[in-house]
Amino acid sequence: MNVKNAAVILNGFVHDFAAGIWLAAIAAIVLIHRMHGGQPTEIVAILNRLEHIFFWTSVVAMVVIMATGAGRTFTYVENWYGPDAEKVRRRMLIIKHLVLFATFGAGYLCVYGMVFH
Repeated sequence: MNVKNAAVILNGFVHDFAAGIWLAAIAAIVLIHRMHGGQPTEIVAILNRLEHIFFWTSVVAMVVIMATGAGRTFTYVENWYGPDAEKVRRRMLIIKHLVLFATFGAGYLCVYGMVFH
């Protein structure tokens, strides 16, 4: 295996790992926010701090996702499957990324008010 192939594989791993971290951070914010009810002010202050930590962790994960995603864009350029399949694959990638951008946006819309209230 050459260095380029190893870098492509590592880039893909980091991309997928960062996506998992992003989703876990968003889920953690929602779960932590639900713990606020009926808690003393001191506990709520700690929970709010945790929400902020997870929010900024998700932002860092998003930056890593975008950077490694750009890396994927430039490394998967060969026509592996033939011209017809390649057209379908590229169209599906565009659709997938539109859905993912909408998911990221919805995730941040959902948790922003929880974190910065």
